[in-house]
Amino acid sequence: MNPLRHKFISQCLQTQVYPPDASTRHRYLDVGCGGGIFAESVARLPNTESVTAIDPSSEVLAVAKQHQKRDPLLLEPGRLTYLDASIESLPHSSVPEGGFDIVSLFEVIEHIQHPSSFLSNVIPHVRPGGWLVLSTIARSPVSWFTTKLMAEEVLNIVPRGTHTWSQYINPAELEAWFMRDDGFWKPETMGVVYVPMLGWKEVSGSEKIGNYFFGVQRKG
Repeated sequence: MNPLRHKFISQCLQTQVYPPDASTRHRYLDVGCGGGIFAESVARLPNTESVTAIDPSSEVLAVAKQHQKRDPLLLEPGRLTYLDASIESLPHSSVPEGGFDIVSLFEVIEHIQHPSSFLSNVIPHVRPGGWLVLSTIARSPVSWFTTKLMAEEVLNIVPRGTHTWSQYINPAELEAWFMRDDGFWKPETMGVVYVPMLGWKEVSGSEKIGNYFFGVQRKG
């Protein structure tokens, strides 16, 4: 799914209120970075200024840091920084403009029991004009069948109990939450479907039934 993460972010940046020029360099915060798949890939881009990647699991961060050592580019000071931290413990910038241009939450929020409180802690890290982008799963009969019954019970692709279907969030619910106080512009979404032998593909309209990307730009 990683190439689609980059594609979605590029689409968000091109549809924003004030699209950046080609020379703009971005500061990223990757929340729940895991083994660093996205963090590493975005740190290599020429228009990336820095990547801060956080995760509260020291075990997965150890794997990420070990893998980082294989690429000298990723060891340049300030390019990619891993922190053993949760979003709640991460210090805020002293000024709003000191936040991040892009804050990513990939495959994170469906595992959060109190998403409203969690997102409230994320938002202060998004600078005015910056983006919060995430990927998650819509709550539908289709997603129950694919992620719970098939993935966990039948095919054993992931351990049982990895997902809690009742915690899945529909795009309309996310949009209503972000639009409630006029702090963000209208969101962008992109539905994606896993196609056997071909991998993840963008499928228009599928955001209502399964995996999707969601992005909102904070008003300046």
